[in-house]
Amino acid sequence: MRTEIVNTLLEARITAIVRGIAPEKLRRTADALCEGGVRTIEVTFDTPGAADMIRLLKKEYADKMLVGAGTVLDTETCRTAILAGADFVLAPTLNTEVIKMCNRYGRAAVPGVMTPTEILTALEAGADIVKVFPAGALGPGYVKDVMGPLKQATIMVVGGVSLENIADFFRAGAACAGIASNLVSKPLVDADDYAAIAERAAAFVQAAKR
Repeated sequence: MRTEIVNTLLEARITAIVRGIAPEKLRRTADALCEGGVRTIEVTFDTPGAADMIRLLKKEYADKMLVGAGTVLDTETCRTAILAGADFVLAPTLNTEVIKMCNRYGRAAVPGVMTPTEILTALEAGADIVKVFPAGALGPGYVKDVMGPLKQATIMVVGGVSLENIADFFRAGAACAGIASNLVSKPLVDADDYAAIAERAAAFVQAAKR
């Protein structure tokens, strides 16, 4: 199960990050992302009702998308996410106990890292993918440099990744990317402009393929 989840994340390349949207907007948001070709979605745990939103996505979209939990800062939240059905668990921070819990229950662990020391610590603890965050502030050059001595790292770039820079990140060695407001824009969701979200999703998917 865990290997299949990791492979799907890497094959899909784009994970949509849903943060702070109203639960009643979730289905139409997910439909728009699916229409645009996005195959993995993450609901952040700083979103009210995140666990219920993950349960809904797993129930209604399991045949279309992997469903993950984001902003998971501790083992208590990790367990809640796994019980809700999350396939993968992400964080902006590194907590080795969260990684171990994901390993224990066959879920993919994607901890947040910045430094080479954090990357190696995450890998040694059993992380499947490391989330370089905030990638936009660090830049593609940082990813290229860090992969020089740490070629064994599988990197997801998150934070400030856009249509303008995503190709540079992939050329630098990133394996996949998590996209938040540049894809699932809260103003677009609030305005029910799901066509625009589908268009953005398709653009990111095409950029990842290139």
